[in-house]
Amino acid sequence: MSRKFVIAASDDAPFVRTLSALRTAENKCRRCPLYKQATQAVSGEGPRQASMMLVGEQPGDKEDLAGLPFVGPAGRILDRALADAGIDRKTVFVTNAVKHFKHEMRGKRRLHKRPSAYEIDRCRWWQDLERAIVKPDVIVVLGATAARSVLGRPAVIGRIRGTAIPLDDGGAAVVTVHPSALLRIKDEKDKQLAYRSFVSDLRLASDALKDSGRKRSAHHAPGSV
Repeated sequence: MSRKFVIAASDDAPFVRTLSALRTAENKCRRCPLYKQATQAVSGEGPRQASMMLVGEQPGDKEDLAGLPFVGPAGRILDRALADAGIDRKTVFVTNAVKHFKHEMRGKRRLHKRPSAYEIDRCRWWQDLERAIVKPDVIVVLGATAARSVLGRPAVIGRIRGTAIPLDDGGAAVVTVHPSALLRIKDEKDKQLAYRSFVSDLRLASDALKDSGRKRSAHHAPGSV
């Protein structure tokens, strides 16, 4: 299946055609002030033609230092859930709606701070370019910030969770919670229930991918460029 994802014109961001060029451009980004306190931009990671893309909210402290998405505590939950859903992380493209770590200092600790609507919308340029380059059939949307970026509007996760939402480019989005939400659940029984629901959402995305007719074998996935 071949689809075209149209990028709107921008007067302050380049149009690039490869992931390597995109990484370079993102690290030069000055479209919003978040770059000023971040170590670096955290670009997406995964195969150039992955049929599934996972979009998180923003990098955390560990991701900001490493320059890689989902390598902290939330990333470990995501890795386990993907495995339980039968999805090989090496075959999917993992990224964030906002590329720089927004935080506030609490003593010596850098604590996550939610991006504003302005910051999400300004960073959407880069997320749209990722979609145009990778051309995923299914996008797993992790949390409200990611939902605003992918869907182009605010969304209440509970109202649209559990279904495959058609996208304008012919693909589909499956909206679920961000794995960091599971870290904040104190009751162990509630945490296990939430985890099972999260895995169920990932399985729904896998099923939507099968329905798309463009499922790729894990050991034949193209490499990143």
